[in-house]
Amino acid sequence: MAERRVTIGWPEGLHARPASVFVRAAVAVGVPVTIAKTGGNPVNAASMLGLLALGAEGGEEVVLASDAPEADAALDRLAAMVANGLDELPAA
Repeated sequence: MAERRVTIGWPEGLHARPASVFVRAAVAVGVPVTIAKTGGNPVNAASMLGLLALGAEGGEEVVLASDAPEADAALDRLAAMVANGLDELPAA
């Protein structure tokens, strides 16, 4: 399983607008991805409710993971988005 550990770059964390942006990006990468707080239970990264339930704050570390064959590129893009607090998925 491929994974990326990344510190959340959005000051407000993964709440409201950033969560919505992230969920759309997670769907767009086209592979199943989970997200978890370090040491916590993973949730589907494409689930708004799951993401909000994490309660992930700005500056906290999260773990993105996937066991799909194309996972590395997808995780790199999502990790860059989370780390930099971007409003859109970086180009492939």
